[in-house]
Amino acid sequence: MKNNFGNNLPIINLYKKKSLKSPIDSQLLYGDNFKIIKKFSGWKKIKIKKDGYVGYIKNKKLHSPIKSNFKVSVVKARVYSKPNLKRKLNKFLPYESRLRIVKKSGKFGKFEKYWIKISDVKKINFKNKNIFKDVMLFKNTKYLWGGKSYKGIDCSALVQIFFNHNNKFCPRDSKDQEKFFKKKVKIKNIKKNDMIFWKGHVAIVLSKNKLIHAYGPMKKVVIMDIKRTIERIKRTANLQITSIRRN
Repeated sequence: MKNNFGNNLPIINLYKKKSLKSPIDSQLLYGDNFKIIKKFSGWKKIKIKKDGYVGYIKNKKLHSPIKSNFKVSVVKARVYSKPNLKRKLNKFLPYESRLRIVKKSGKFGKFEKYWIKISDVKKINFKNKNIFKDVMLFKNTKYLWGGKSYKGIDCSALVQIFFNHNNKFCPRDSKDQEKFFKKKVKIKNIKKNDMIFWKGHVAIVLSKNKLIHAYGPMKKVVIMDIKRTIERIKRTANLQITSIRRN
């Protein structure tokens, strides 16, 4: 069997070390494919195909790679046992989950043994002209270090998932994102969709005066005034902007 597998669970935590007490570095979303680097007792060291991120997952039943043809385009997509609104399950797929719909029935699409509303997904090749068009879906989402979903998200994931959703590569960590996006911008020329970087942090520009970010001190995704945010981070964390980048 080739060393290629797929995640068929809504979310799997990717740990820094082989311990549940270890920090969560990132997460696998439904449909994320990966390779196993090494097996341990109760754990596997893996590499995520999408971004090359390496970490440890608890042992799960292995699933073949998912050849997705649709992706979830809402923050939280309900799963159903039958193509009927009354047959809803207490199960959800997060934004940017990738699935293979094999059959349609009315307003529903079937994947594996489940069903999902067609209105909650887009075809795999769909792209938004505005890369951060969906960012407001995550407003007020809980801040979670290593998180990538409606259950909790961190600052760099809030950037990465929208590039991934548009079938573009983006590194997982903010320090690598800052290196990856080469075009530097002066603050006087800042505009919508620019990214403001600090050491260990990134925010997305909404307008000349506003930004949105998953902000640890406020424990959620928030919209803030750019000037006041820069002043606050300097005052509370003693950090200056390292750069402003444009895709």
